[in-house]
Amino acid sequence: MPEPRCEFVLKYLTTGATGGLGREVLNYFIANIPRSEFAAASSNTANKATFEDRGIAFRHVDYDDPRSLETGLRGVENLLFVSSSSTARGEQHARVIQAAKKARIKHIWYTSLAFGGFEDTSKAPVMQDHLLTEKLLTEPGLTYTSIREGVYAECFTVFLDWYPERTGTLTLPADGEVAYTSRAELSEATARIMIQGGYENETVLFTAQETITARELVEIINATTGRQIKLNLVPREEYVSSSRSDPRGKPKEHFEMIATVWDEIVSGALCTTHPLLGDILGWEPTSPKDFVRRLLEDDRDYVFAY
Repeated sequence: MPEPRCEFVLKYLTTGATGGLGREVLNYFIANIPRSEFAAASSNTANKATFEDRGIAFRHVDYDDPRSLETGLRGVENLLFVSSSSTARGEQHARVIQAAKKARIKHIWYTSLAFGGFEDTSKAPVMQDHLLTEKLLTEPGLTYTSIREGVYAECFTVFLDWYPERTGTLTLPADGEVAYTSRAELSEATARIMIQGGYENETVLFTAQETITARELVEIINATTGRQIKLNLVPREEYVSSSRSDPRGKPKEHFEMIATVWDEIVSGALCTTHPLLGDILGWEPTSPKDFVRRLLEDDRDYVFAY
């Protein structure tokens, strides 16, 4: 006889609730559904009082701690599984999935990345962990939705390796189109799709409807901040070797990472767009051009804070 499914006591659990995406998903829940239906999860137990003081239930969920996963995921119907940023991401995700299976969670909503669009062909190291996680989610006994998110528009400074002190020339190993997407809109759509339900055992794509190039981003930087930056495209090897003269003292590995991302962009890995984000939100997602312009109009020295 198969074991009976557990009785759910919590409709929604949001992991990574102090991070950028998880925090905004939680804010949508606060504004739209009873607080008795959801809880916030964090690896740091010191955050417990912060949530409970606002009337939000708290659960300790640490991807490195199997015991916390066992207790924290118990009785959960819908789990927002926010991907880890750790270099041990693959091992952590495997632990979460096994714990979710053991807890008989009804539906796992996983935050993946949009490298390659709907294809599984991306060679980006970060995407390899996501592809492995998506494969684990297809194991028998699990129901999932993998949400492949467009690159956060807030991260454009990372892709450009842009910092406010830079003057004169911005050097990159290539240029190409990226469907940068607002994190706030990704968060709201994630909360909405969880409440709406459906998309069982599917991979969905949340992106803006337009793309933008590095050259266009530099034009926006200049137009909104009064700077006169010029984009200089150089061969990959030359770009990586520029670490020797970097005024910030960034190591060669930093430039290798940026170059690898641009290898993917040139191959078209981040230019796929899809209408689902707008369909879920009920409005046209903010274009990368408009989003970046507003960021820099509010703060001419903006850089992405991890």
